[in-house]
Amino acid sequence: MATTETITTGEGHEAAALLERTRDAVNPELRRTVESLPGSMRRVAMYHFGWEHADGTPAAGNAGKAIRPALVLAGAQALRGAADTGARDGDGVRAAVRAAVAVELAHNFTLLHDDVIDKDVRRRGRATAWTVFGTPDAIITGDAMLALALRLLVQDGHPASAAASARLATCIIELCAGQQADCAFEQRPDVSLDECLTMAMAKTGALLGCACALGALYAGAGPDEVDAMDAFGREAGLAFQLIDDLIGIWGDPGHTGKPAGADLIARKKSLPVVAALTSGTTAGKELAALYAGPMTGDDVHAAAAAVERAGGRDWAQAHAADRMGRAVQQLSRAVPDLAAAGGLLALAEFVTRRTK
Repeated sequence: MATTETITTGEGHEAAALLERTRDAVNPELRRTVESLPGSMRRVAMYHFGWEHADGTPAAGNAGKAIRPALVLAGAQALRGAADTGARDGDGVRAAVRAAVAVELAHNFTLLHDDVIDKDVRRRGRATAWTVFGTPDAIITGDAMLALALRLLVQDGHPASAAASARLATCIIELCAGQQADCAFEQRPDVSLDECLTMAMAKTGALLGCACALGALYAGAGPDEVDAMDAFGREAGLAFQLIDDLIGIWGDPGHTGKPAGADLIARKKSLPVVAALTSGTTAGKELAALYAGPMTGDDVHAAAAAVERAGGRDWAQAHAADRMGRAVQQLSRAVPDLAAAGGLLALAEFVTRRTK
């Protein structure tokens, strides 16, 4: 599986086009919703999304990849919910735009909080919001974004809005439990691989699964199809996290916007690291010794090499491929003709072959 080179496959091009269409569809509503925030919260949020500089002047920034809202819209398209009403497929997808915006707001709530928790100083190529506006404003703005997400769904006139808002709220509780476990792991010398996989499924897989499920709900799908779409997103989300963890160790700072080996510097118990630490190898023991103290520049390079020699890198790549296989099996339960789910498959391929 490619993890260090630019994707040029047909799936990669299709995903890039889908993400661009998603941003075009979602960003106007997303911006209108963010602009409804009062005073300083609006300013922090506008900066975080890249629409303004810290002084409030306009910026042509980067609001993110839009993977999660793309999953909502692609899920709605795949289930062809518009067919029941005689509307065109495009009309059915447009009906799910508010759900897509809600998922993106919920995702950015987590990003604002994660940056504070992890003390990350860079996001999307510039200073994180908490380093610019302070920790309290960043946390409070994140809280407000989550409230906006739920309000957007509750006030939506779509028949699925109530079920969607309940599902998103449940997902956020699970996501917070995953984040709490992730933080607790940093204080523990021993973390099992099963524990780490469970944490990653909650922290990352849950929201991707929710995004796919919301697309299915807005397509008028039944409970079995909605659950299958959720399972597809969860499995793809775990594959996404595995690749994200690899990028956190070996990613190019010019692409990631973060220092080389950022996860190692923070001594995070990421999946490749835990696979290495529990490998029973000499390299795994070397990594444990490095993780016992603060990381210098040389230590970061030594730790990355130890993860690789202990098999953590190969395991993460192989497990990501395995999880994607499971994801496709789940998707086939909801969409037996996978040709109708081309957008979802392209996005899944994209997130497990991305390099940044």
